[in-house]
Amino acid sequence: MERKEILVADKITKIYGIGTKTLYEALHEVSLTMYEGEFVCIMGPSGAGKSTFINNLSTIDIPTKGKVFINGKEVRVMSEGEIGKFRYENLGFIFQEFNLLDSLTIFENIAVPLTLANVDKKEITKRVEEVAKKLDVAQTLDKYPNECSGGQRQRVAICRALVTSPKLIVADEPTGNLDSKNSHEILSLFKELNEKEGVSILMVTHDSKIASYSSKLLYIKDGIIDRTIEREGLSQKEYFYKIVDINSSESQELFE
Repeated sequence: MERKEILVADKITKIYGIGTKTLYEALHEVSLTMYEGEFVCIMGPSGAGKSTFINNLSTIDIPTKGKVFINGKEVRVMSEGEIGKFRYENLGFIFQEFNLLDSLTIFENIAVPLTLANVDKKEITKRVEEVAKKLDVAQTLDKYPNECSGGQRQRVAICRALVTSPKLIVADEPTGNLDSKNSHEILSLFKELNEKEGVSILMVTHDSKIASYSSKLLYIKDGIIDRTIEREGLSQKEYFYKIVDINSSESQELFE
């Protein structure tokens, strides 16, 4: 069966400071094809362009040059209103900061994208309860964010991303504020969503252990994809050591 493309970047370049004397090229003609059901991780040193890349891939920002297609649709030609609707129908976002609204209950936080889309109240209740049960936070639905642990809050943020049944999850340092135990639980959940439910995931991390949960690694350096690793038949431990080797060789270059 032919694999369907979920995300395509065609030679995207991002330049900041246009119209000023301080031009900065954060990305240079970067291309990527991601297929449905893939779990792709982006790594690289600080300032390499990781967050710029994921932002330009996911409609948060628009490339200076080049094209991005998500689920077959070109992002650049959409209006702001069309992009908002497109995000709701296709994308789920998870960030390092949980970005929960303190004045809303957990139920209301998870329901935000559905409420904004004017989904029927009965349907909202059904979807929120289903996703909360799946991620083991059903017992927190009547609580407020400050009454929940960090791990629970990140699970709630994932619920909010999943409640619209998106085609692609975009996660930028999703475990950055969590301890190792909660990080492992969240990434195990990502892996399960990817392998059992076919959810496509695009994630940025600086942590080799976190990256080892993915099926493909893109190493960004100086605004380009410097290396690509496929997990293929490797165990997670073997894949982890390959990722560590890349980071170690990059660190070594600093002293040569």
